[in-house]
Amino acid sequence: MKIALIAPANSIHTVKWANAFVSRGHKVRLYSLPSHANQHEIIDERVQIVYLKTGGFKGYLLGGGELRRDIGRFAPDVVNAHYASGYGTLARMAKVHPLLLSVWGSDVYDFPLKSPLHKAMIWKNIQNSDQLASTSHVMAAQVKKLYPQYRKEIAVTPFGVDTARFSKREVEKECFTVGTVKLLKEKYGLTYLVRGFADFVKKLPEGERAQLLLYGGGEQEGELRELIHTLGLDGMATLCGAIPNMEVPQAISGMDVFCVPSVLNSESFGVSAVEAMACEVPVIASDVDGFTETVEDGVTGFLVPRRDAGAIAERLWQLYTDWELRQKMSRAGRERVERLYNWEDNVSTMETILKETAKLK
Repeated sequence: MKIALIAPANSIHTVKWANAFVSRGHKVRLYSLPSHANQHEIIDERVQIVYLKTGGFKGYLLGGGELRRDIGRFAPDVVNAHYASGYGTLARMAKVHPLLLSVWGSDVYDFPLKSPLHKAMIWKNIQNSDQLASTSHVMAAQVKKLYPQYRKEIAVTPFGVDTARFSKREVEKECFTVGTVKLLKEKYGLTYLVRGFADFVKKLPEGERAQLLLYGGGEQEGELRELIHTLGLDGMATLCGAIPNMEVPQAISGMDVFCVPSVLNSESFGVSAVEAMACEVPVIASDVDGFTETVEDGVTGFLVPRRDAGAIAERLWQLYTDWELRQKMSRAGRERVERLYNWEDNVSTMETILKETAKLK
């Protein structure tokens, strides 16, 4: 197939889809705004990248003509736009079809709630699509909740992981290790993780140690550093900085428990939890929609109420004191990923949906 992708080139999600398609012999041309130029992730050289002339918000509204002309020359079998808000608007302005529109978490949990105008914009973009896709069942349900007038079936295309790369690594640990790999942003609830860890270490018997490793960079770094100091966690909690995606499996494997205490439902799939389960590390996750789908509570990890540091501390203590439970959850997590979130299987699912959409010409 010839596939036209309309999506941000600087997103690891976009890169993974594009690379997967060309690796299976499809011809892929990726269209992105210049403000979303790729600088860090590795895009396969076989992917043709076209950056439109106008960036920023104006690019979505003014780039339609340019996009339509180039897609006309490329003549794809199918077009796949990611983000029902910005890039969905760009695809609508370009009037390109057949169009599979992939909705993301912010499209249905954040953007439509800003105003009636924002909600109407998403609806126009959904109406313009020939087929709609979502990375999770919970997000598909949210679309139907917001737009009950949408009667078509929504295809579910999980964003899984490479189970060969994300797998258990032998890493020597000095002590019980809790960690996460997330951008340091308020919506990811990391202050609750730090506070929960502080409550947990107070219970440790004298002479026993634990550590908290926070991988990622972002706007909350200063606040988290100050909180760590205030709570007396210097030397126990460490801000490790951002790491390349290729290093994430090794970092996760160095943890006994992986924590993702996000506070907003825009965490609509929970790929970070899937990565941890693939590496056979039990997960403690907040009860936002994405994690309620990916994490099986009490089986592959625990779901806790969002913004509840005490609940995090309680579950950390339970996993710390019960080695057999950790082992059981580790195995169950890996089995769940292999069954539901194996990347190659997920790509096959997306491939099928793209082929079905292509028939709607």
